[in-house]
Amino acid sequence: MFSLLRKSLRPSSSGKAPPAQRMVDVGNRSVPITIKENQRATRITLRIEPGGKALKMTIPYGLHHREVDDFLERHNGWLKAKLSKFSQEEGSIRDGGMIAIRGVAHRIEHTGTLRGVTQLARNAEGEAVLRVSGAPEHMGRRIATFLKKEARADLERLVALHAGAIGKPVRSISMKDTRSRWGSCSHDGNLSFSWRIVMAPESVIDYLAAHEVAHLKEMNHGPNFWALCNRLCPDMEASKAWLKRHGSQLHAIDFG
Repeated sequence: MFSLLRKSLRPSSSGKAPPAQRMVDVGNRSVPITIKENQRATRITLRIEPGGKALKMTIPYGLHHREVDDFLERHNGWLKAKLSKFSQEEGSIRDGGMIAIRGVAHRIEHTGTLRGVTQLARNAEGEAVLRVSGAPEHMGRRIATFLKKEARADLERLVALHAGAIGKPVRSISMKDTRSRWGSCSHDGNLSFSWRIVMAPESVIDYLAAHEVAHLKEMNHGPNFWALCNRLCPDMEASKAWLKRHGSQLHAIDFG
């Protein structure tokens, strides 16, 4: 996130409000940006959405569109450096490409057959591979389906383990593809997770399960919550740091 403090909040008498959505040229690519006015905002804030595919800007109410343009122009270099971490090649699913599963890099191998299951294996060189059958144009979708199944299996097991440790029941577990959060816990015991977490190391998957289970007892992020979360997952701090550094890269992968 980048922000700029603003001295005056009074709207310009001659300027128009900037458009709600537009495109921004950053280097050799155009990126969609959503601009939202907020009467309580005292500064411009600019965020890169998970995956690096879009931007979100919040501005004080009535801000002149020229100030928005000037802000984006001044920080174009910053955006270019940040967005360079999200290359299209890294985020593409293709035969011969790589994908992480439980933190282990797997080479994608299309079997060339229309029938068959998606499965983990080892090739003749001992390299971890993910073998995918079906039509080539459906490969991304088949891999996503496989990852959802693997994520559910891991999280159901880990949630049961942590919930048993604190004596709290779980009503349901669902898999989603949320970008704003990795998991959630409702007051009635429904847990939801982003299935993309299965691409993270096993310790990070465990942390996410422990985090949401801890909310069954502590529906907040106060000291008692973090103490409980740390008791359930001793690797909590390292896992939190991993998600902060690498989480957006998991969102950047396009499964089509």
